[in-house]
Amino acid sequence: MMNHIGAIGFDLFNTLVMVKADALDRAFSRLQKSLEHNGFYPEEDAFKKAYFEISTMFIKQTREDGKETHNRFWISAALEKFGYHVLPDDPRIAATVEAYFSTFYDFCYRVPGTRSMLERLKDEVQLGLLSNFTHWPAALEIINRLGLAPFFEVTLISGQLGYRKPHGKVFRELTGGFDAPMEEIIYVGDDVDADVNGALAAGIQPVWFTYVRDKKPPIPARMAPSETDDSHESVPRVSTWTEFLSLLKMS
Repeated sequence: MMNHIGAIGFDLFNTLVMVKADALDRAFSRLQKSLEHNGFYPEEDAFKKAYFEISTMFIKQTREDGKETHNRFWISAALEKFGYHVLPDDPRIAATVEAYFSTFYDFCYRVPGTRSMLERLKDEVQLGLLSNFTHWPAALEIINRLGLAPFFEVTLISGQLGYRKPHGKVFRELTGGFDAPMEEIIYVGDDVDADVNGALAAGIQPVWFTYVRDKKPPIPARMAPSETDDSHESVPRVSTWTEFLSLLKMS
């Protein structure tokens, strides 16, 4: 049983929402077709290799300074390797980004029990969302399409904030959006580095959601949570929303 809870923040991917295992391959195929439609013709396998190498480099940098990156920079830098000098803000790059993320609208689904859990909580506590996602309009569209948007009083996406979890700035934005004292706020997420450690550093009680770790649904390898043996002993761990509601004594 947890102490009185006034507000709950949730992670999005691998917590409330899952992405089908082949989604990133499908997304990259749409990206490649959009490039060709806009006059860019890099060899597909070579471009894919360059794109993922560059994205890894950018993401590594975000882990060091907390500043969010964006796919438009990755695409621009990858095209540069094939002799195409196009700025990240070029409309053709924007069109390719939209083509890439359109895949997620077709390949995302709710974790079992998510909607009923949120319906159970929405009249009891304030609910918020804090997600790491580079292209924030796509994250909002996913939330809308899956019928989750109305549940949240606070919706924060790293691509819009300019910083990503575990940076303290994003957690401060979350807690600042709630009308509840810090000791009455909890944060639920699957990733130990971003969610559990980020919340702890911000002075928020985390709950480690281990649906992916325990149930092992098929997901894209690049979207797997950070590798770790275990979370902190003081952090509650649940793998279903029924367990979570029991933890809150609200089942």
